[in-house]
Amino acid sequence: MSKDNPDNSRRKFLSGSLTLVGGTGAAATLWPFLSSMAPSAKAKASGASVEVDISNLEEGQKIDLIWRKKPVWIVKRTKSMLDSIDTNEGKYKDPMSENIEQQPEFAKNKFRSLKPEILVLEGVCTHLGCNPAYKPDRNNGELGKDWQGGFFCACHGSKFDLAGKVESGSPAGANLKVPPYRFVDENTIIVGELPTNDEKSKG
Repeated sequence: MSKDNPDNSRRKFLSGSLTLVGGTGAAATLWPFLSSMAPSAKAKASGASVEVDISNLEEGQKIDLIWRKKPVWIVKRTKSMLDSIDTNEGKYKDPMSENIEQQPEFAKNKFRSLKPEILVLEGVCTHLGCNPAYKPDRNNGELGKDWQGGFFCACHGSKFDLAGKVESGSPAGANLKVPPYRFVDENTIIVGELPTNDEKSKG
């Protein structure tokens, strides 16, 4: 056995340890740079946009997400849902969605959306901030024979139709809010960004 073996082993051990420490140090140095490339939790809370895949969203279904610490709903409306939406002045407080604070300019229409079948709303009641429930079924025994589907706030009884318009007689004073959003393609929505003029014209 050579007398040099213990020293060689020690040398290899020290070299390996230094390599490991060096690699760890490099990773530690690189991590802040890599993490800075993704939006921070603070940035998301302050309004960073959220990308949503709606490719698996079926007719009548709703997706829930959080944007700016608020719930946001994306609903794919059926033809019968769209047919139930009207602008009856006696039935709604703001039938034509004139209150511009409740939606971007592009959503100031009958369906309050870029595309009729896709509804995007903030899920916060405009009365005292409760979260209404999605009640898409017509003639709901709980909500009356005239119920055409929509959203119901159990806190104080406010009713909203399938475009988020508040019914007359409800405590809520305004329609549910439509957040800024745009379509990247047929199956991708970005909540928190307004569409370009070209995107609005396609809708």
